[in-house]
Amino acid sequence: MSETVTSDAVVAAVQRVGAELVAQEAYLTSLDQQMGDGDLGITLSKIGLALQEFAAATPVEDDIGKWLGKAGMAANKAGSSSFGTLLATALMRGGRAVTGKVTLTGADLAAMFAAADAGVQERGKAQPGDKTVIDALHPAAQAFAAAIDAGQSLREAGEAALAAAEAGRDSVTPQRSRIGRASWVGERTEGKVDPGCEAFVVMLRTVLA
Repeated sequence: MSETVTSDAVVAAVQRVGAELVAQEAYLTSLDQQMGDGDLGITLSKIGLALQEFAAATPVEDDIGKWLGKAGMAANKAGSSSFGTLLATALMRGGRAVTGKVTLTGADLAAMFAAADAGVQERGKAQPGDKTVIDALHPAAQAFAAAIDAGQSLREAGEAALAAAEAGRDSVTPQRSRIGRASWVGERTEGKVDPGCEAFVVMLRTVLA
């Protein structure tokens, strides 16, 4: 596959995600409040602002991987909540998978996705089915890799990943949260959209815009 993603496209995607996280603050907060917490939208809005500032002020130079790692550190500094830490981990692990790259192929992006998935599972101590962000991230990473392996375009692979993320989110919505603060409120989480899953869907959809 000859398609590649340039460093400029990576920077633009991070800027779009940052802006969308700010725009979705109230919505993500409302979802989080239903699960017994309520700070997710505020945290991600802070991270969104930090990512926009980082992207505007920091040149990629000749290493997209290192740049993404630094973006992860900026995210962690801005929003040091549990989800903020997971988002930072995803950026840093994903960046590490493509250290030294000046453009990204479909295989590179699949490697980033897989590394982010593994890192978030490890850091968050969650697995598919626990009703966390993993239930959107993990199937998305798998779907993207499968599409790339099948020779599909980056756009097609991205759309497959988004569809898988949305299906994963919907599949756990009827369930009870098993991990984190949401698990404390037990049956009240049944039938509620997991805010971490939705936040990931929002970010992925924005990347593909």
